[in-house]
Amino acid sequence: MKINLHRPTIYPHVCLTKIEHLSVKSNGETILNDVNLQIRCGELTAIVGRNGAGKTTFLKALLDEIPHTGTIEYEHGTSPGGIKIKSKRKPTFGYVPQKLSIAQGSPVSVADLVQSCVTNYPVWLPRRKKDTERTRQILSMTKAEHLSEKRACDLSGGEIQRVMLALALNPLPDILILDEPVSGVDRNGLKDFYDLVSKLRHDYDITILLVSHDLDLVAEHADKVVLIDRGIAAEGTPADVYSDEKFIETFGKIQI
Repeated sequence: MKINLHRPTIYPHVCLTKIEHLSVKSNGETILNDVNLQIRCGELTAIVGRNGAGKTTFLKALLDEIPHTGTIEYEHGTSPGGIKIKSKRKPTFGYVPQKLSIAQGSPVSVADLVQSCVTNYPVWLPRRKKDTERTRQILSMTKAEHLSEKRACDLSGGEIQRVMLALALNPLPDILILDEPVSGVDRNGLKDFYDLVSKLRHDYDITILLVSHDLDLVAEHADKVVLIDRGIAAEGTPADVYSDEKFIETFGKIQI
């Protein structure tokens, strides 16, 4: 079931992200050089590369967390007159990290965790009906509502990532960033997570950026793959990139 969520902006959602001549330097060293890339909504774009190639730097630059040169422009659809709406305004981002550390034995439930993130109401007070319903709706985005009363510390890796993904979708972002979000998740959990993310891009027409080392699942689900090695070494469909000489030098031949 698709749930209608709002975006906290007067603009239509971002339909195209245009990155031109993006470079990052630190202490005189070039970390990322002259990145030119277009990322479309409704697509899953996977960012791959060896460790230290600049993947995290790219995400931080996109989020405007580190100094960089170049431009990042966002297109928000078209006006009634057919004119493209462009903006350098920072869009709404959703972010799912590699993992969430929760102390063993913590009594905090999933419902407590969600409510602490989306309301200012103290979680130790009796729950309000409206907060319980909002929590259910948020968790249902990733089919995680059945986890509501479980202790967060008791969740499997795949279950906690479903909860984190649900929180990243509230409010519905323009761009969803998944930064190696299934580290430590078992194989079945991996496939479930990728299937879910793949469905979300179609249901909500959002831009999804995924950093991942799960190259076989990337090949199955990604619309576009970008190989980063201090810049863009290759980009295109999974088949195009996986057959590229620079990809093979980095990862070897992978059958897809």
